[in-house]
Amino acid sequence: MTVDDLNRQRLLLDNDVLRTFVAIAETLSFSAAARSVSRTPSAVSMQIKKLEEQLGSALFIRAARTIRLTRQGETLLAYARTMLMLSNEAVSRLVDPQLMGVVRLGAPFDISERIFPKFLKDLSAAYPGIVVDVVVDTSDRLVKRIGEQRLDLTLTCDVANPSALRGEVIGTEKLVWAGARLGSAFRQDPLPIATHEDGCIWRAAALEQLERKGRSYRLAYLSPRTAVQCAAVVSDLAVAPLPCSYVTDGMRVLGAEDGFEELGSFDIRLVGKSSATEPVRIVADGIRRLLEEATEASA
Repeated sequence: MTVDDLNRQRLLLDNDVLRTFVAIAETLSFSAAARSVSRTPSAVSMQIKKLEEQLGSALFIRAARTIRLTRQGETLLAYARTMLMLSNEAVSRLVDPQLMGVVRLGAPFDISERIFPKFLKDLSAAYPGIVVDVVVDTSDRLVKRIGEQRLDLTLTCDVANPSALRGEVIGTEKLVWAGARLGSAFRQDPLPIATHEDGCIWRAAALEQLERKGRSYRLAYLSPRTAVQCAAVVSDLAVAPLPCSYVTDGMRVLGAEDGFEELGSFDIRLVGKSSATEPVRIVADGIRRLLEEATEASA
């Protein structure tokens, strides 16, 4: 048996390093992964360099502005995810076994598709004993479910109003008219609009403005999915009332020079039952942190 064989027998993979490796593999960015694991980019690079030296294999192919996994990296990724999942589950069951339960969580369509995939994935990794059942609906219907004891927590979108009674404000966004960057749909008469169905505060603010100005319009694209509305805007098939953070490189904000007024702001609120279990509290705190991070990133 050679020295190398003996070294391989003693080789132990550090979960902290594996967590960094998985973050890079999922974001394909050392800087984004560094933010995710709360380390500096240089520290992340050092971790991966040592891991590659341990395994005797390159894990990433680095190009000018992109990186991708090698065949060995893809193999390690599958094992790393399983090892981290089992580690988190063991800690949850042995160190804090009471953190188990079902949390019934509601959210409007736009928030659920924007933040829930990452949030639920991170929550499952940190607290495998907590199961989250998600309900997606309009804000008013979700609040009604809270009153009927059919939800533990819900996010809502409400017109910005400091005197509003329901819930806790955890974020505020500016609402704007969005059109294609080089588009002309905003000049059409009647104006084609992509929006949610009745009951959406974005739609209500937009239509109230148009009716007050006496401008004719048609509801060209009705969908609860904001992604559909954005696609219609980018394709120059319609304009849409959207949060400022949704405006992509293929869009631009329509202003006074285009014949549009400001639409104001709306609050993202967290509404929940007065008596919350520990799993409910953990989910609520996680949502607050996520919205704070999103606000800081867009600032």
